[in-house]
Amino acid sequence: MRFFLGRNPIKSSSVLSLVSSSSNSLLSRLLRTNRAVRSYCIDSTRRSSPESMAIPAPKSAISTIDNEVGLARRFWIKFRRESVFAMYSPFAVSLASGNLKIETFRHYIAQDFHFLKAFAQAYELAEECADDDDAKLAISEIRTAVLEELKLHDSFVQEWGLDVAKEVVVNSATVKYTDFLLATASGKVEGVKAPGKLATPFERTKVAAYTLGAMTPCMRLYAFIGKEFQELQNANEDSHPYRKWIDNYSSESFQASAVQTEELLDKLSVSLTGEELDIIEKLYHQAMKLEIEFFLSQPLVQPTVVPLIKEQNPEEYRLIIFSDFDLTCTVVDSSAILAEIAIVTAPKSDHNQSETQIVRMSSADLRNTWGILSRQYTEEYEQCIESIVPSEKVEFNYENLHNALEQLSDFENRANNRVIESGVLKGLNLEDIKRAGERLILHDGCTTFFQNVVKNENLNANVHVLSYCWCGDLIRSAFSQGGLPELNVHANEFTFEGSISTGEIAKKVESPTDKVQAFNDILANCSKDKKNLTVYIGDSVGDLLCLLQADIGIVFGSSSSLRRVGTQFGVSFIPLFPGLVKKQKEYIEGSSSDWKGSTGILYTVSSWADIHAFILGW
Repeated sequence: MRFFLGRNPIKSSSVLSLVSSSSNSLLSRLLRTNRAVRSYCIDSTRRSSPESMAIPAPKSAISTIDNEVGLARRFWIKFRRESVFAMYSPFAVSLASGNLKIETFRHYIAQDFHFLKAFAQAYELAEECADDDDAKLAISEIRTAVLEELKLHDSFVQEWGLDVAKEVVVNSATVKYTDFLLATASGKVEGVKAPGKLATPFERTKVAAYTLGAMTPCMRLYAFIGKEFQELQNANEDSHPYRKWIDNYSSESFQASAVQTEELLDKLSVSLTGEELDIIEKLYHQAMKLEIEFFLSQPLVQPTVVPLIKEQNPEEYRLIIFSDFDLTCTVVDSSAILAEIAIVTAPKSDHNQSETQIVRMSSADLRNTWGILSRQYTEEYEQCIESIVPSEKVEFNYENLHNALEQLSDFENRANNRVIESGVLKGLNLEDIKRAGERLILHDGCTTFFQNVVKNENLNANVHVLSYCWCGDLIRSAFSQGGLPELNVHANEFTFEGSISTGEIAKKVESPTDKVQAFNDILANCSKDKKNLTVYIGDSVGDLLCLLQADIGIVFGSSSSLRRVGTQFGVSFIPLFPGLVKKQKEYIEGSSSDWKGSTGILYTVSSWADIHAFILGW
């Protein structure tokens, strides 16, 4: 059931966006009864900071921090998806692992040498445009740091005997990026006069701000990647061939330069209009995308573990992606929405109900009943978890874990029976449920990922959603709204008389063992003409068996109960990016990436961007 755990409180505005009706009274009652949802939204701190890579916060956080941080930081957070794709590029993963072929690194250094010369020139143009002496000095200092970076590249060139001017042709991605920077620094931005025609100091400062908007992403991205790569290095190991590169971009001086660039962008943008800030945002975003293209343009002559689909021949392998729904795909657990619909559409009293209608409890009685069910579920769930978790950590054994979770299965079945017997789900209109599904908020990037999977005709892939959700119609509506009617949904179903729910649930998937049985049944029904490569994405204890059975198990978020149960039963939780870097180190040319399930290893992520970048790439 899980409907009372891991709950994020529903804001009034969120409720209104989830359920709409032609009845004004329904909307007003949604507002009045919003507080009732909070009684189900227990343990809202469950989604604490994920134990994954230290990447910027998700896009959904933007609205709460707009007034707390500067412009540059807001843009970095807003376009975090691009930073993830850059970090998960085959070039970056191979570089972090240390097994990047030297010829690829030489090519990269040569391309970066040409890029940095343009970068320094753009700073020079920005310095000329800046009207403020302090800004001029700051730009000059940053430009000096870029020239020092060029000296580092010179040391690489001398070490390997490479003449970048003679031996390397500048590729199209590098040219596209440098042309973009120099055009921006020259004032060739939509709606901006050319430098020679800038009439006022303000107009010149505006061009300087635009230029910083185009250059700041590079500084912040390299500072970010440098730090992430540094954290993956063994302090006692000096054998990493690209340690000098990592040390440079993780150094305090480079980190300080990145911060200085961001602060300068904030300062130059203070007096700009909203329209002008929009231009900077577009420039920032374009620069982030050009960074990804620059990384992807580096020619690799070796196998890589990313993206997953690149190393799997669709003629030989069938990719099957399984995903949980509640709190893996959604921001709010679906049962809270169903409970809210039940309460706000219930009659105010038991009187005056038509004899032809399904008899329903009053809204007041429903609130009280939900409260009792909530408290009972929470107490018994915690007791059940306590009873199955070993007092000391044990060695991983799937069968032992499966046997332990059968107790949780019995508990979930009893809890669902109580909900059915209570009658709290009687009288819900199917159209209300579908409207709520259409407005259900999914995690940023979730819909885009599945769209890219199902719309790719060259990708031999199937998608299955396995969920405890009481009502599969809610799930189907949520995905249909995102243009994904073809997803296979395996969930429980309401029973209806006409379009009104009877309060009964056709129980199909209500426990960890039910989920893994459905998982195995799906695989058993696949044709035998291809090998299956399975990925399971989930966030809770209910997903644990499926996560471990899949070739690749990906844990979304940071459920404390999942971590606790898994850890005590010997399961290892590894942040996905470090896990991929380790696997890349072990990747021997001529071999397969060798993804195997039932190893007791699960990979953790904090966003769907990580999942998308790993499986599909840019």
